[in-house]
Amino acid sequence: MTVPVAEWAERALAEVLEQVAFTADAVGEGRFPLYADPDTGEWTTTGRGSWAGGCWAGLLWLRARSTGAARDRAAASACTARLAGWVDADTSTRGLILWYGTALAVEDAAAQELRARAAAACSTALDEELGLLPWGSAFGGPRLLARVDGLPGTVPLLALADPAAAAAHLRQHLALCLPGSGTEACPARDLVPAWSHEGQAGWLACPEPAPGWSRGPAWLLLALADVLHWPAVAACLPGDPHALAERLADAWTGPGAPLVPAADAARPDGPADTSAAAVTAVALLKLSLLPGPRAEAYALRAEEILKHLVDRHVVRGRLLNGCYDADKGLAVRHQLVWGDFFLALGLAELAGLADLRTV
Repeated sequence: MTVPVAEWAERALAEVLEQVAFTADAVGEGRFPLYADPDTGEWTTTGRGSWAGGCWAGLLWLRARSTGAARDRAAASACTARLAGWVDADTSTRGLILWYGTALAVEDAAAQELRARAAAACSTALDEELGLLPWGSAFGGPRLLARVDGLPGTVPLLALADPAAAAAHLRQHLALCLPGSGTEACPARDLVPAWSHEGQAGWLACPEPAPGWSRGPAWLLLALADVLHWPAVAACLPGDPHALAERLADAWTGPGAPLVPAADAARPDGPADTSAAAVTAVALLKLSLLPGPRAEAYALRAEEILKHLVDRHVVRGRLLNGCYDADKGLAVRHQLVWGDFFLALGLAELAGLADLRTV
């Protein structure tokens, strides 16, 4: 007998959100979880959240929605407040941090004010000459980079303040990262996820992360799915962004496409990356909420990915077999806080706890 989607999704979501409570107790109020050992469950934490701090806040908001408990809402609100130091940080990952850390906090005035401040700060920081919000100096290394992980959350965050700025940021990343301007399905090994601006030499491809990085196509597909829910931004893009999203989605939905990609497409026998699969599932669900002949296929594929993750990779509410950095051998089969968040977000859409058109 086939179990209805909402039923298994609700059960899986409850298990993930119960684990969120255990994680909160384990890491303490002043720390942010980043990744956890697959065997012991011990978390590596950060003091400010790094680029994934918004994912932890988002998980706490999902738990607060699920339980309705004042204590859980207070915990989520306090966590989001601790992200305020990132508003003026020099990084395009402010979208990941401050969009996902606030988007689910619809009844929290402080969180909404924080999101508005972040949107204005990102809009002001747009480099008009380069046509994008640079990767920045917050994490060290070269500042004038364009990376696909500077897109998720940043496009809708910029759209709040300036739709044209959001379109410029996405348009420049698409021109750099997507070969052939997306005229055909783009396998992970062909997408160039990071570029450095080198003065008169212009944009040069970075060696790391290299083409084939699992989260590159996932982040890019999520950004395209996001922009299609912001018509004022999509209208500023050249060509047909919906068709472009469909071509990128084909790499995940076509015959033989894996449910969970390899962390490095050049090493198909190496570690997998469940976090990339979770991000992709959310992107496909977002696409399925738009009118079009492929909407049902996107929904079914997203459900298939999420069900596979739940059945094969979730242990006591922990999404395992995520890969932080395959090249460095860092956390290659671990529980990753962003993997947990996007898994929970996808399950929340299926269970009716969240509306991905607004997250």
